[in-house]
Amino acid sequence: MSLPQLPLQISERKALLVFMDLLLVNAAILLALLMWTLEDPWRTLSRGFVLSQIHWFLFLPLLWLLLASVNDFYDLKVADNFLSSAFTLLRITAFMLLVYLLIYFFSPRESLPRLFILFYAVLSFILLALWRSGYALLFSRLPFQRRAIIVGAGAAGQTIAQTIRENLGPDYELVGYIDDDPAKQDQVIAGLPVVGTRRHLVSLVKTQNVSEVILAVTYNVHPELFRALIDCQEQGVQITPMPLLYEELTGKVPVEHIGDNWPVALPLDHPSTRGFFPLFKRIMDLSITAIGLTVFVILLPLVALALYIDSPGPIFYTQERVGKGRKTFRLIKFRSMIPNAEKAGEAVWAKKGDTRITHVGRFLRLTRLDELPQFINVLKGEMSIVGPRPERPEFVAELEERIPFYRVRHSVKPGMAGWGLVRYGYADSIEDALEKVQYDLYYIKRQSIYLDLLILAKTIGAMITFKGR
Repeated sequence: MSLPQLPLQISERKALLVFMDLLLVNAAILLALLMWTLEDPWRTLSRGFVLSQIHWFLFLPLLWLLLASVNDFYDLKVADNFLSSAFTLLRITAFMLLVYLLIYFFSPRESLPRLFILFYAVLSFILLALWRSGYALLFSRLPFQRRAIIVGAGAAGQTIAQTIRENLGPDYELVGYIDDDPAKQDQVIAGLPVVGTRRHLVSLVKTQNVSEVILAVTYNVHPELFRALIDCQEQGVQITPMPLLYEELTGKVPVEHIGDNWPVALPLDHPSTRGFFPLFKRIMDLSITAIGLTVFVILLPLVALALYIDSPGPIFYTQERVGKGRKTFRLIKFRSMIPNAEKAGEAVWAKKGDTRITHVGRFLRLTRLDELPQFINVLKGEMSIVGPRPERPEFVAELEERIPFYRVRHSVKPGMAGWGLVRYGYADSIEDALEKVQYDLYYIKRQSIYLDLLILAKTIGAMITFKGR
């Protein structure tokens, strides 16, 4: 008797990982409370005691979810490899202890327990390591393995095939391409065979135990192919457009491969067009800005003195940038380059290792402290804390001409921190700008408070580890 097939979708796998992780985190909290009571004869693990410690069941799972997301613990390629999972889990546990120590240091004496958090750290590491090892061993095999066929062996099909190999493990197997071009039949393209034409799709789905068909054609679907796709769907096979799968795997929109499917790149109903989200976002902006301006005022004398000693000249540097609705504004930064860095008056991309950057300016860029004055722009409503990084008008004109859908970036406020910035870095060429606009489109489509917090956490991590420019 054969086992039932349960080819989990990518979203289902991630949901399973999150559910089991949070379940075990809460189990670790409960066991840590038990050990804490055993260590102290004056405590007992009663219902009243557990209810008095209920805040741990709220704080630690939320902290876990944020740290796990920041450290890519729900990346399926990481999940499929036990060693990668173990090292990532160790890093998350270390970060969690560091956060707790910082809170403990600034809290009133005896207000927070010490042994409890150590019990929790050890127990959660053991439980999660056991679960993730079981996942890596079991869920990359039948009956959980997912098999897919790609319709279209052109550039879009090859791109998604490579993306799947780079971002997914052995739990996702590609059978081959379907393509109507006679010259491609029985050929191996980008390491994957062409196994038939549209006429073979339905039979291949049955014989090869295919659970997903990836549609990677950038032209109108042939009526016969459309009927074949409907037949596959009636058999319970998932039909996935290439742009949507690519977006889910990479966190960016493939503007070069959407063809006639323009709604994929032009999000007409993104969160910023709704009533409450902009209000929540503005409240968050002002709350963080209050903290940021306090830090700015404290550091201002030190930064000003260091800049003056290293390179006499202005402390601040303002530059015209393009914001929401293509309105221009003056972006404020700490000066990180020599005075009059653009002597010819022409806009020049700032490149890695730029000789115009001063010694103090290099430190400010690495820690991203040069961006601190932009809290003033946020306060004025010209920018948000999170959003696409604003570009200069001179560059925008060229980018809009060369990059499809570039203007969509101007449908939201630019940000101090951005999805493109944390995933790709700073742009210093048209090619870099093309990569970043794909991340910006993804952010515009999927804006949420959670995504903003994730970007902020990744930005803080980059600041601490000196991963700025």
